[in-house]
Amino acid sequence: MGFEKIDILTSTVVATQVENIDTDQIIPARFLKATKREGFGEAMFRDWRYTSEGKVIEDSVFAKADKNARILVAGKNFGCGSSREHAAWAIADYGFRAVVSSFFADIFKNNALNNGLLPVQVSEEFLQKIFSEAAKSDKMELIINLPEKSICICSTGEKEFFPIGEYKRHCLENGLEDIDYLITTKPIIEDFEKNRK
Repeated sequence: MGFEKIDILTSTVVATQVENIDTDQIIPARFLKATKREGFGEAMFRDWRYTSEGKVIEDSVFAKADKNARILVAGKNFGCGSSREHAAWAIADYGFRAVVSSFFADIFKNNALNNGLLPVQVSEEFLQKIFSEAAKSDKMELIINLPEKSICICSTGEKEFFPIGEYKRHCLENGLEDIDYLITTKPIIEDFEKNRK
């Protein structure tokens, strides 16, 4: 099946300085009724975006941000709480390709990487610079260069490098799930088996 490839992503952002955003905020438990990835985007941050009567909360960060933003920026310790994979599904299904924070919960980070969503961990200082620029304009853009493993604030030119394992970088750049990657190695395995004796 695979995912949309990520190479160099230039986008506006949805930015929230809230820290310790847990998976129940990202995708409330009442929406965990499906086992396929599709369809969770509408429920992403549901209680941040809508009232209990289903009306849009006009002053939420999602309502005020650029509707085409593909990068979510959040305070430290993003994705903590329960280990539901649906949190990564919801963020990706909503349309985000990357999440930027100064710290990610390990399980969320792995779930994101396994579902075509890039977690970009930056220093707290760099994160605050992003928030500062985002506060000035909802059209502020970031450039995430996955091959270079860097993130740049377009308005200031400031850049920082972020960590990511080479295997997952390769998978994201090529739109591969783990099983897709294994399939690409089939000729190598067959050649090895043929010549093993």
